[in-house]
Amino acid sequence: MRKLLLVLFLSVSIPFIATAQNEKKKVMVMEVKAEIDTRMARYVRLALDHAEETKADIIIVHMDTFGGGLSDAKEIVDWIMAIKIPVWVFIDSDAASAGALISIACDSIYMAPGATIGAATVVDASGAAAPDKYQSYMRSIMRSTAETNGRNPRIAEGMVDERVVIDSVKQAGKVITFTTAEAIENGYCEAKVESIEDILKRNKVESYELDTFQLGVSEKIIAIFLNPFISGILILVIMGGIYFELQTPGVGFPLFAAITALVLYLVPYYLNGLAEYWEIIALFVGVVLIIAEVFFIPGFGVAGIAGITLTVFSMVLIMLNNDFFNFEFVPLGDIMVAAFATIGGLTGGILLLFFGGARLTKTKAFQRIALGDTQDVKDGYSVNTFNESLLNKRGTAYTILRPSGKVMIEEQIYDAFTRGDFIEKGDTIEVIGTEGVTLKVKKVE
Repeated sequence: MRKLLLVLFLSVSIPFIATAQNEKKKVMVMEVKAEIDTRMARYVRLALDHAEETKADIIIVHMDTFGGGLSDAKEIVDWIMAIKIPVWVFIDSDAASAGALISIACDSIYMAPGATIGAATVVDASGAAAPDKYQSYMRSIMRSTAETNGRNPRIAEGMVDERVVIDSVKQAGKVITFTTAEAIENGYCEAKVESIEDILKRNKVESYELDTFQLGVSEKIIAIFLNPFISGILILVIMGGIYFELQTPGVGFPLFAAITALVLYLVPYYLNGLAEYWEIIALFVGVVLIIAEVFFIPGFGVAGIAGITLTVFSMVLIMLNNDFFNFEFVPLGDIMVAAFATIGGLTGGILLLFFGGARLTKTKAFQRIALGDTQDVKDGYSVNTFNESLLNKRGTAYTILRPSGKVMIEEQIYDAFTRGDFIEKGDTIEVIGTEGVTLKVKKVE
C-alpha cells in the first residue's frame, strides 16, 4: 500500500518539478544610453511598468551615460528603489554623474573592462560646478542611496564633493571616479563581465528569455515633442497660425495648425507629469487676456501686458519639473533652455508675422482664397463716394470703433474709421473726411 502511494505521489509531483525546473526566467533589459532628461525618465517609468505587467523576474539596466538632470535622475532612483523586482545594472562604458546615482540605486552593479563610475558633481549649462545647495542635495541623495543598498556612503559622497578625504581611496581636490577594478575593490561593483549574458551565467540563471524594452510608436512621438527645440517650433506655429487665421478669417487651416501645435505642445508634457493643471490654466488665461486686449479693450494696457506675461511664464513652467514655483533643485541649465525655447518660438513667430506675412500674400495658395484683382476705372469699374455734404456732420458711434466700425448720421448707418483712436459705442462723432465709401471720423469731446 505504501509503495502504491509513493508511486502515485511521484507520478503526480515529478511533472510539476520538471516544469518548474524548465520554466524560463523573464529578464527585462532597459537601455539607459543617453542623457538623463524628461524623455529618459518617461522611458524608465514605462519600462518598469512593463516589467511589472509582464511579471519579469529580473530587470537589467544597460548603462552608458554621462548624466543629465538631477530632478529626472532622482525620480528614476525613487522608482528603481520602490520596485520589488531585483534590478541589476551593467555599465559597459560610463556611469557618470546622474548615471552613477542611478547605478548605486540598483541592487547589483556589474561593469565591463574599461568602464567607469563616479564624477557626480552637479554642473550648470556651461559645465561649471553648480552652487553648493545643489552639491549638498546631490551628496545627501548619493549618501542615502548607497547606505540603503549596503555600500559605503562616504565613497558615494566623495563622488560629488572634492573636499572629502578617504584614507587609501581619495585625497582632497578630486572627486571619485572608479575603474572596474577599483569599483570591485571598494564594494561598488560585484564583478567584471563582458555582457549581460555573463551576468546571468554568473548568477546561475541558465534558462531565460531576454525582453529588451522598446518604446511604442506613440511613445516615440511623445519623446520627440518633449525636446525643447521642438517645443520652440510648436510655439512658433501657434503664433503664426493664429495670426494668419486673423488675416484670412474663415479659411480654417491656419487655426487648425495652431490648435494642433498647441495640443502637441501640451499633451507630451502633461503625460510626462511636467505640465500641471494650474500651468495649463495660466496659459489659457494669458491667451484669453491677449485676445480680449486685441478685440475688446481699447488701447494696450494691463490686460495685454498681463496676458503676454502669463503666456510666456506658463510656457516656460510647463517645460520645467518645478514644484509650484519651487526651483530650488531645478538646474539653471534647464531653466535657460526652457526660457530660450519659449522666447525663441515667440520671437520667431513675431518675425514670421512681419516678414512672412507679405510673402504669404504672393503664394498661389493664398491667391486662391483671397481677392487679388485690381478693379480699375479704365476697365469700367466705378464706386459710389460720399459727397462733401457729410463733411463736418455729427452723429453717434453705432458700434465701437477700434479704429474701424459703424456710425449713425441722420438715421443712416455708414462704415467709418478713426485716425487710430478708439471710440466707444454711443459717443458723439464728427466727419472729418471720406475715403471711397468709408467716412473718416473723430470723437467730439
